[in-house]
Amino acid sequence: MLPNASYFAFTATPKNKTLEIFGEPHNEAGKVKHLPFHSYTMKQAIQEGFILDVLRSYTPVESYYRLVKTVEADPEFDTKRAKKKLRRYVESHDHAIRLKAEIMVDHFHEQVIGLNKISGQARAMVVCTGIERAIQYFHAIRDYLKERKSPYQAIVAFSGEHDYGGAKVSEASLNGFPSNKIPDKIQEDPYRFLVCADKFQTGYDEPLLHTMYVDKILSGIKAVQTLSRLNRAHPQKHDTFVLDFMNDADTIREAFADYYRTTILSEETDPNKLHDLKATLDGYQVYVQEQIDQLVTLYLGGADRDKLDPILDACVATYKEQLDEDGQVDFKGKAKAFVRTYGFLSSILPYTNAEWEKLSIFLNFLISKLPAPEDTDLSKGILEAIDMDSYRVEKQAARQVQLPDADAEIGPVPTSGGGRKAEPELDRLSNILKTFNDQFGNIEWTDADRVRRLITEEIPARVSADSAYQNAKKNSDRQNARIEHDKALARVIVGLMKDDTELFKQFSDNESFRKWLTDTVFTATYEAKPTN
Repeated sequence: MLPNASYFAFTATPKNKTLEIFGEPHNEAGKVKHLPFHSYTMKQAIQEGFILDVLRSYTPVESYYRLVKTVEADPEFDTKRAKKKLRRYVESHDHAIRLKAEIMVDHFHEQVIGLNKISGQARAMVVCTGIERAIQYFHAIRDYLKERKSPYQAIVAFSGEHDYGGAKVSEASLNGFPSNKIPDKIQEDPYRFLVCADKFQTGYDEPLLHTMYVDKILSGIKAVQTLSRLNRAHPQKHDTFVLDFMNDADTIREAFADYYRTTILSEETDPNKLHDLKATLDGYQVYVQEQIDQLVTLYLGGADRDKLDPILDACVATYKEQLDEDGQVDFKGKAKAFVRTYGFLSSILPYTNAEWEKLSIFLNFLISKLPAPEDTDLSKGILEAIDMDSYRVEKQAARQVQLPDADAEIGPVPTSGGGRKAEPELDRLSNILKTFNDQFGNIEWTDADRVRRLITEEIPARVSADSAYQNAKKNSDRQNARIEHDKALARVIVGLMKDDTELFKQFSDNESFRKWLTDTVFTATYEAKPTN
């Protein structure tokens, strides 16, 4: 950095790199800490009304599921990967998405619009874990808004095109207007829900945002930046609300604690760690100094890539032949750590070590050519062997997340890297499901959970597949289709008798229940798309 120039960085969430580059060094007990030149804290901004406290009404939602095995065999799967796949499966299941969408829409109408938030102008953001999940929510929210005869509509936001339902979709094709109109459209009626997949979760400034529905795991800076979309002040805006389906209050508290008061870097990045990393990398003997010197000379001389590749390919061959899987993982991880650490430290320290500069250039080329160890997915096929039996969500009490009233220290840029290839832990499917159900479904289930799923999913699907009903629906009028539908429904209910005697009893003996069920299933099946 030039000695006669001043450099300033403005940020609400200072990272360790930012503090080390722009912060003022202070020596305390042999450690050099870095403090901001000046700070206007989140706490002070909230107290003075420049932003709102987004954690004042934070409400977590607990999800419970029960999965069942659908195959007679009891195959083995990798438990760690299986658990991740099962969690994604249940949270992206159409039934779960629909149920959560209903909670969001009902809450927005009753607790946001019903209470005249921002003088009736309040908007909501739905934060999703990915593009496919965002599109699912967009359709579910849109459909339920129509069912409620709501005057409001949703907008979906994501980057690029995405395959969904066998077709390419984009923001413009789903919303009906160009992508660059989204920030303006959300300020206008009838649009009240902004469904996001990463886009608009950081750097988006909309004072009308009052409520956020979170269905994505958040932590650290990402959690602070995402929830802070709500903190923009507005003359009629007096509070905010967060309904979180994926995170808990402790996780969010830990994320915000580093940035509530002044953030301090606990110590500087230790440049001596580069000696340790280089020594380990040299010890693997994937390269020799002559290869580094030759490649760097060619590169700095402007040589074409085809002159560099033979040197790199020789090192890749050594990497593959001489290192086992653990060695390959460790070498590649430490190589990335060296490049990352040297790239940062060289921007703030006056290095004169030419060998480190050469190794950094060499590794930048080599890393991209190093193949990852073969990784067999031993959880493959687990989703074809299970089904979701029950799903329930329970909203917890709204709470104000209290943050520690003290300056926070964050650690320096990490210099570690490498490691070993993770060994799969195999277990029987029945044991994996038991563990999963104990962790995520450890509640007292009632018949209502199962009956709800029967009525909303299984019964309409079975009735729709009935050939006599399909024929009447295709070739006759609504009245005759209704007659065949009622016959098909009776056949389905009888078929379910062994599975659910209580449902059969209600259908047989309770005339009002039978009429309600008949009307519900007919509406769901008659208006559905034809089954091929």
